[in-house]
Amino acid sequence: MSDIPKVTLPSGISVPALGLGTWMMGEDTRKAGVEIESLKRGLDLGLTLIDTAEMYGDGGAEKITAQAIADRRDEVFLVSKVYPWNASRKGVIEACERSLSRLKTDRLDLYLLHWRGEHPLAETVAGFEELRRAGKIGAWGVSNFDLDDMLELIDVPDGGNCAANQVLYNLSRRGIEYDLLPWCQERGIPVMAYSPIEQGRLAKSSELIRIAKAYQATPAQVALAFLLERDGVIAIPKSANPDRVAENAEAVELELSEEDWTALDAAFPPPARKQPLEMI
Repeated sequence: MSDIPKVTLPSGISVPALGLGTWMMGEDTRKAGVEIESLKRGLDLGLTLIDTAEMYGDGGAEKITAQAIADRRDEVFLVSKVYPWNASRKGVIEACERSLSRLKTDRLDLYLLHWRGEHPLAETVAGFEELRRAGKIGAWGVSNFDLDDMLELIDVPDGGNCAANQVLYNLSRRGIEYDLLPWCQERGIPVMAYSPIEQGRLAKSSELIRIAKAYQATPAQVALAFLLERDGVIAIPKSANPDRVAENAEAVELELSEEDWTALDAAFPPPARKQPLEMI
């Protein structure tokens, strides 16, 4: 299999453009074994970026992640997210400590504000910067921020240190291509695409099925190839099936023809005007 392509963070660190999501993991102890195995399979295949959050499974996904990365923490670029109501200067520090405890590690590589809430951005950024100086996090970023939010963010003290923005982005949700994605690309701020297969729904698209057959691929692989083609985009599909994780990794092998890229644009048109940022 080809090497996983890389995306470079503002710090100069390179991370895989295809990682592992953990949304909806850690919610059922009966599924823990296969969830851990799926994450381990991903790591073995070079999908060494894992994205989690204190919200997922009420901390359960972080605990699953801890078991998957035990004895191989240094291989992993570890991302977690703080609830907006925990994102005061003091609250973000305390929330980070709880996440570190569940993850059984002394540091996060990237810590994100999950979405905007009541606390001023300046307070959250101050907390993030304190964590960064203390070595508890390598970098910080945001999630579910539209362009106006990003403009507000970079205007607060140290707001320009934002290292990533995680948003809903896939073939059927292309609104960010109008303004947010180009803005982030110009500034070297990677975009992390969550729900890159639209929680499996894109795999049922007749056009993706048609294109996938021509390459002996799966529709999900075509959906991921679309994101892998974009500069500065990191896709984080979640799967609790080790074989599906392996299939996802093989998306890096796909090289679509210009004709098929045109067909995808026809089936899933890029935005012609500004659209509100979508969230799920």
